Amino acid sequence: MNQQVAIALRVSERSVERWRRAWRERGKARLLSKGSPGGPRLGQAQIARLERELERGPLVHGWTDQR
Repeated sequence: MNQQVAIALRVSERSVERWRRAWRERGKARLLSKGSPGGPRLGQAQIARLERELERGPLVHGWTDQR
């Protein structure tokens, strides 16, 4: 099952194993992102450009699906 999840999410099986263990041991709250440990490294103009590109979606950038 981990292999199918890893393939679907395009991550390693090891990541899926860690996520499952964290969920099993500590519940859903353990899976929530803690955010970046540091401040943003991009300037405001770069962040604005990144947001515009993200809004265009993955298909525009050569990905085969919307993940």
